[in-house]
Amino acid sequence: MQKLLQDVIVLVKETGEFIRQESRKFDESKIEYKGKNDLVSYVDKEAEKRLVKGLSEVLPGSGFIAEEGTSKHQSDIYNWIIDPLDGTTNFTHGLPIYSISVALLKRGQLAMGIVYEINRDECFHALKGEGAFLNHAPIKVSEVKTLEKSLLATGFPYYNFDQMRQYLTIINEFMQTTHGLRRMGSAAVDLAYTACGRFEGFFEYNLNAWDVAAGALIVQEAGGIVTDFKGNDDFLFGREIVAGNITQPEMLNTIQKHWK
Repeated sequence: MQKLLQDVIVLVKETGEFIRQESRKFDESKIEYKGKNDLVSYVDKEAEKRLVKGLSEVLPGSGFIAEEGTSKHQSDIYNWIIDPLDGTTNFTHGLPIYSISVALLKRGQLAMGIVYEINRDECFHALKGEGAFLNHAPIKVSEVKTLEKSLLATGFPYYNFDQMRQYLTIINEFMQTTHGLRRMGSAAVDLAYTACGRFEGFFEYNLNAWDVAAGALIVQEAGGIVTDFKGNDDFLFGREIVAGNITQPEMLNTIQKHWK
């Protein structure tokens, strides 16, 4: 797995360099919409093609759960979960917070996670049971022990606003009971920053597996806690996640108080 991890990191960084180069000459006329406020560009699509091709070579026969649908083949053992450009809206607006997220499922369990924040050249990675790392240096979640001294991250849905009133109530309470909230625009980055202690926690709903798979494993391997809004472990496909350090149960309690 270590050899596989290193091969994937090389591939991810090469793809990141492609995205970095394209950001300097991005053609806004080529933006497409998959749905309301759901942007995709030729950069997302080309990046995913490169990742799928490379991952197929380093692990032959593996399957894919990929945002842009480049490959729909799935395996009984190994499946890659890919977001080729997490933070597309940031990218298309020239806001330098976006990442590549690649995770590996082995028989349905997270085994590997890589989040590469392209602009800062920061590569977060983890293997199940082997700790979490940033550019190969070990990382741990924050040692802050109370919610009132915590800085949290969240995200806003770009469609399906039916539960926004409840969500804004949760945000309102956190605004008054923490050091503040940040909205970065890339769930993978939010999770990676939680893993290395820049945030004490992150929560969001209406997410997909490719948004959270790699980052969730990195948080867990950094000593953090990850659940869905019910406090269960259905955060990968359950479309909601609460990740954090020791304050995560306190975060979860606030969320559950308002979330129906």
